[in-house]
Amino acid sequence: MKRNFTVRQGALDGVEAFLAVAQHKSFRRAAADLAVTPSAISQAIRALEARVGAALFIRTTRSVGLTEAGQRFLARAKPAFEELVTASEIARDLGQRPAGLLRLAVPRAVVPILLEPLIASFSEAYPEVELEIAASAELIDLAAEGFDAGIRLGQFIAADMVAVRLTPPFPFVVVGSPIYLRRRKRPESIDDLRQHACLRMRRANGAIAAWSFLSGNKAVEAIVSGPFIANDFPTLLGAAVAGAGLAQLPAPMAAAPVKAGQLVPVLERFAPMLPGVFLYYPSGRQMAPKLRAFIDHVKSRSAAVRRTSRVRKT
Repeated sequence: MKRNFTVRQGALDGVEAFLAVAQHKSFRRAAADLAVTPSAISQAIRALEARVGAALFIRTTRSVGLTEAGQRFLARAKPAFEELVTASEIARDLGQRPAGLLRLAVPRAVVPILLEPLIASFSEAYPEVELEIAASAELIDLAAEGFDAGIRLGQFIAADMVAVRLTPPFPFVVVGSPIYLRRRKRPESIDDLRQHACLRMRRANGAIAAWSFLSGNKAVEAIVSGPFIANDFPTLLGAAVAGAGLAQLPAPMAAAPVKAGQLVPVLERFAPMLPGVFLYYPSGRQMAPKLRAFIDHVKSRSAAVRRTSRVRKT
């Protein structure tokens, strides 16, 4: 198969020219094949022979042949160069269309909110992309761990990352099961939480998170207590549904249990807004087509859900 390569500087300088001359047994035909001048071919071969430390061709006015060194060099260089060309073509192909393995580092809380509803549709729309989701509460070093991107709540993303919004902002709500609220008086103020069993979150740094509220225009943090501590929202959600106490959760996570009557929102007028869910990746990295396809798919599906929700409300 004819490939149009130029003679480039670097470790492989002259190898393309050598292979072309060895194939055609002619400097002139090799130059025509590679779309360069015969003098460029000659210079590349001389430089290669100087680096190798041996003559690779026997040149006469009538013919060009390989020396013994040239024959041995050809036996090793040809398959290696063809493998390199194939690798370059594969990499170029992946750089032009959505394909390959897409690895995302995601907290468990985001999986039911964002990913479960669209995994099937994304896989159907982009069958050449393998989607791998690593669910963890830890803040992962994307480059060191080999991830294409991460997904987090906006306030947890480092400033040196490129952040792409995937969802609009949503409230941080306090919820409890009907069973629990029958045993305890429903809280009407932030101070009332002192009389309640509050299910708490331990962050990755070991600290137990305070509960956040908005009183008027003022942000308020409440130090709460209770019988249960977990390191992720899904576990707190399960404990709240089971009646262990009140939990503060992202509203999309609590939406289905609230709709099913398993949870009841309380202190709604004090609920602060979370910035939403963002995809992030290192600022110096070019976005691959597979990652762009994933972002576009999430955004289009989220927009469709919001449109459907507005139609139902009207």
